[in-house]
Amino acid sequence: MERVSQMVAERPVVIFSKSNCCMSHTIKSLFNDFGVNPLVYELDEIPRGREIEQALMRHGCNPSVPAIFIGGQFVGGANEVMSLHLKRSLIPMLKRAGALWV
Repeated sequence: MERVSQMVAERPVVIFSKSNCCMSHTIKSLFNDFGVNPLVYELDEIPRGREIEQALMRHGCNPSVPAIFIGGQFVGGANEVMSLHLKRSLIPMLKRAGALWV
């Protein structure tokens, strides 16, 4: 989990994804539409991606992707992010994390 902690500290928004996951694609598109530039790790394309996926699952990510971290904190998967968006809580969270300035 230490490796994952280091990875999520690199940017205000970090997404662990798989290149063939439609929900991951939806979340990446949502953030891009907001003007957020997330750091995306495609677990099926990076070395040790399977190990990282297992660490995410141990951390409580189920399903393992997409796993979204904002401001270094685990927010959840696609359902949680969409719920935050519908409650109008996502954009203020992104602003507090320094991922969105407008």
